Amino acid sequence: MRPADVIPIPEPFNGPRPSDIEFHIRKVADCVHRLNLFISHAVEAGATVELLRGSRAHNGRGQWGDQMIPIVKLPETKDSRE
Repeated sequence: MRPADVIPIPEPFNGPRPSDIEFHIRKVADCVHRLNLFISHAVEAGATVELLRGSRAHNGRGQWGDQMIPIVKLPETKDSRE
């Protein structure tokens, strides 16, 4: 095996999924990756970022998903204290 080969690791509930679910899972993963990147940029710029669960989406069939609210704290500057 070459070092660049990828070995799939089984996950819980890793079974066949309809293609629309796979599409939405990939979109969520892409958005979370981008969110993490922009959180890193905001922290590097001096902000503090915290994610809180704002609500939970339910589909009525037993599945749910947390929906997040960003809490952002900016550093105090001389102008903001005056």
